[in-house]
Amino acid sequence: MTINCRGKLIDLNNPKVMGILNVTPDSFFDGGNYKNVTSIINQVNKMLIEGATFIDVGAYSSRPGADFVSEDEELSRIIPIVKLLTKEFPEINISIDTFRSKIAYECIIHGASLINDISAGNLDKQMFDTIAKHQVPYIMMHMKGTPQNMQKQTDYNNLIVDILKYFSEKINIAHSKKINDIIIDPGFGFSKTVAQNYELMQKLSLFRTTKSPILVGISRKSMIYKILENDAQNALNGTSVLNTIALINGANILRVHDVKEAIECIKITKQLKTK
Repeated sequence: MTINCRGKLIDLNNPKVMGILNVTPDSFFDGGNYKNVTSIINQVNKMLIEGATFIDVGAYSSRPGADFVSEDEELSRIIPIVKLLTKEFPEINISIDTFRSKIAYECIIHGASLINDISAGNLDKQMFDTIAKHQVPYIMMHMKGTPQNMQKQTDYNNLIVDILKYFSEKINIAHSKKINDIIIDPGFGFSKTVAQNYELMQKLSLFRTTKSPILVGISRKSMIYKILENDAQNALNGTSVLNTIALINGANILRVHDVKEAIECIKITKQLKTK
């Protein structure tokens, strides 16, 4: 199970870590932390040293109820970061967290390696064609609605069946357009209640039937700190617990704020699987 990132084959049979770099002022955990060149370079360098294979750059917060950001504003935030990172770290694998095809295109031509789309093409009908043209790995997430209204759309006939059907349809579209490298993200925290998030985690192994690598992004989310009755700042331990469960159930990529701890989860679960 490999993906091709700008000519480099990356084996996802051995789970990998995607470090999060938010350049938004309103991200739920680290919003506004990375405002200048020095802080951005230091954070990315830290994540790469700790073992991140990918760095996921986002310039539009997708937290529940997030403010709308114009395409021009998103572009003005993200392109300088892509240019900076490709210059400072020539071998870096940059993932772009966007649902807009124009942002995806501009970032790809400036050196991005993957596109991470929370809407799987639902919010921009040109996204699939853009991915097909440039043949970069495509992360398609499950979500209903938009970041502004998704938490009002949590009704399902059958949570797991409905999401599997969603991915089946999306994967078929991607294959019809000759998109080769597809990664699925079940979308923890998107259009789902806390109880639904835990049902999804419990049954994550069923998503192996898609034959696509699975990305799990639960880092410091409210599904953790609501259960623990604390906040995002104190949700690292809970994050590690759920990352470990995700790995046991078949996750191939962990998208996280805390790379070192995620790498440790991978090392420990790998040891379990070798026994």
